[in-house]
Amino acid sequence: MDLDALPKVMGDDGEFHATDEAVDLSHTTIEGWVSLAIFWVLGAVVFYQFFTRYALNNSASWTEEIARYLLIGTVFVGASIGVAKNNHIQVDLLYRYLPAPLCRAMSMVVDVLRIAFFAAMVVLTAQMMQKMGSYQMTIIDLPMNIVYGVCLFGMAMMTLRSAWVMKVHLQRGYSVLERPETTMEDR
Repeated sequence: MDLDALPKVMGDDGEFHATDEAVDLSHTTIEGWVSLAIFWVLGAVVFYQFFTRYALNNSASWTEEIARYLLIGTVFVGASIGVAKNNHIQVDLLYRYLPAPLCRAMSMVVDVLRIAFFAAMVVLTAQMMQKMGSYQMTIIDLPMNIVYGVCLFGMAMMTLRSAWVMKVHLQRGYSVLERPETTMEDR
């Protein structure tokens, strides 16, 4: 590798002259912002727990429970980002060896089943919330349905994102399963 052929980062004055690309957050989804907010609250709670435990030598008991629920919220809401990018774990081995029309049909079945699964999870989560009624958290006097409501939001967003992914697959005529080298941005 020829180092002189690479872009020059350090000037003759000995200072770095690297410039970063502009950060574009316009494509960040609503669930991305919600997940980020939950994550920052989680970070604050864990920091408070660390501070009270090691600096004050008197750990706040509520932080353990709230941190667990915030982590659950981060995962369920953040999972919809993975659905939108269509980059969850998937097996594409069969798609390499089967005929293209069969692969297309299997890909469509995967899209339909994914939507059906997430829609079923929305319904089941809503039913569980109804059965939980006024069940309270263990330490904090708040309803557990707050936690399940965040999970319901995440599942609903995953359902909507799955439908959007299927629409993109229909429009462009192939899915990531059929062409693993592509991404959702390829049109």
